[in-house]
Amino acid sequence: MRRLVVNTLTMAVLAVPALAFDSVTVTVSGIADEDKREAIEKRLKSVALTSQALEQEESDAAVIFGSARSDYSRMVSVMYGEGYYGPSVSVKIDGREAADIDPFTLPKSIDKVTIAVEAGPQFTFGKTQVGPRAPTANANPIVEGFVPGAVAQANLVVSAAKAGVQEWKVDGHAKASVKDQTIIANHPKRQLNAEVVLAPGPLLRFGSLSIDGERNVSNKRVRQIMGFPEGEVYNPDELRDAVNRVRRTGTFSTVSVREAETPNPDGTLDYQMTLIEEKPRRFGLLAEYDTLDGFTVGGYWIHRNLFGGAERLRIDAEAANIGSDKLSDAGGIDYTASLRLTRPGSFGHDNDAFFFATYEDTNDPDYTEEAFSFGVGVTRYFNEDLFGQVAGGLRYSHSVDVFGDREFYHAILPARLEWDKRDDPGDATRGFYLDTLATPYLGLDDSQSGMVATVDARTYHGFGESKSFVMAGRLLLGTVVGSDLDQTPPDFLFFSGGADTVRGQKYKSLGVDVGASEQSGGRSFVGVSAEARYWVTSTIGVVGFADFGFVGPDSYPTDAGDSQSGLGIGVRYATPIGPLRVDLATPYTGQVKEFSRVALYIGVGQAF
Repeated sequence: MRRLVVNTLTMAVLAVPALAFDSVTVTVSGIADEDKREAIEKRLKSVALTSQALEQEESDAAVIFGSARSDYSRMVSVMYGEGYYGPSVSVKIDGREAADIDPFTLPKSIDKVTIAVEAGPQFTFGKTQVGPRAPTANANPIVEGFVPGAVAQANLVVSAAKAGVQEWKVDGHAKASVKDQTIIANHPKRQLNAEVVLAPGPLLRFGSLSIDGERNVSNKRVRQIMGFPEGEVYNPDELRDAVNRVRRTGTFSTVSVREAETPNPDGTLDYQMTLIEEKPRRFGLLAEYDTLDGFTVGGYWIHRNLFGGAERLRIDAEAANIGSDKLSDAGGIDYTASLRLTRPGSFGHDNDAFFFATYEDTNDPDYTEEAFSFGVGVTRYFNEDLFGQVAGGLRYSHSVDVFGDREFYHAILPARLEWDKRDDPGDATRGFYLDTLATPYLGLDDSQSGMVATVDARTYHGFGESKSFVMAGRLLLGTVVGSDLDQTPPDFLFFSGGADTVRGQKYKSLGVDVGASEQSGGRSFVGVSAEARYWVTSTIGVVGFADFGFVGPDSYPTDAGDSQSGLGIGVRYATPIGPLRVDLATPYTGQVKEFSRVALYIGVGQAF
């Protein structure tokens, strides 16, 4: 019986699974400010390789041990970055110091890793010198915070050295570099003395450019698009702009530029560009759904190099309101199709010439309209964030609405200015976006003249180091001036309601009351949206939002107009192509106020 009991207990012990790696703890001591200490602890844990191993559910003891040994230097590096140059770091594996464990006699399994950091005193800068400075340098200090008496963050020394080199490069010294550096931590005085010596090198000019790689675009066209500043005094911004012009075409998957190791005897510096073309054709698909307005499906097809000169042909098509809820009065299916042919590097390196054609078949609750427009225009790129365009063309439309069966003939002059300073267009956490569009139209064959203009302004502000909480706001403005309400093409007028304006309200449910229970679009529009976005985890986020819309009969908001609003909540799921968006919204104020009715919206990317 005793042997049976022993054998049973032995088998039970052997059956217990090995302890799994399930814990990484990081603590910091020696910092009085609790908020600062917690922030440093969070940063230390985020860079710890053992934390990354835990997230990846690593179980190999050798991998975890290697990560723990590497974490010593990673912890020290973070503390240097915060100005602590005498930290004490302990990394323990199941209670044993990782540095004392023989790598040839590792434990079979590891349960937890404990990292303890004693910060020690925080250092300040003593001597801060970078030189010689470029003649045109005017920043003093060279970088913010790199001054005697300031907290001696290690990254500021690196930033100051880079800034000094960049000043010389902007002045035309392409080969400027760091010649020498002396960095001394004075522990008794708790000071860090930093001295960086720069080597400016000679003043240089852009030399010749050679182009190679797998491509069908000729060298002549590449040079027309690029605008390489051969013969001009070197400037890194000029080189960057020239390379960005080639990338902007979308024709090439690889655009790399390499400068020669040594300048030419005449003071010029040669460059070599390597280009590899993308596959010439590409297509994409679009799908959105909401319970009131039904499905929206669409797609596009692109040819990146149509005639061998990096010309870009794009064809888009879309169908909306498919299978819409009959109770929503969403009208019939709307169809749009457009074609745009762009030739980069026309009339100047930063200009693209284009031809456009658009067909629209709109079947909305209050009107139907078929419209066709075409024309030519030019896009001007002012910088990486700002571009404008102007075009001229003709537009014909046939509409049936509360004002009758009508035809319109117009010469149009659409102009646009877009300024995008968002960090991520699909899921912004900071910055702003501004898109303005004005289309003057000249009436032909008794059609009235006027102008329709819109403004789309968005702003974003993220909180905390990780920007997991974001407040987002949007303002939409629209106006029609010149033509009378009953002499304006319906597609130029404004409605409110639906996914693009006020979520929860019926699609284009708010317009201008013209009597007999009929409505048309308005000549003025104001839309406001606010969202509070919070990422609970790295992949799951929640959103609360409110939308407001106003439509009026005049060119500017007056008491004659009416408004509506909606409230809702949503969920976001991070994907490689952007957040998957699921929103639930209900009407709040306006002609419709039905809290029992909830609209569901599904799409990819944030709502704005």
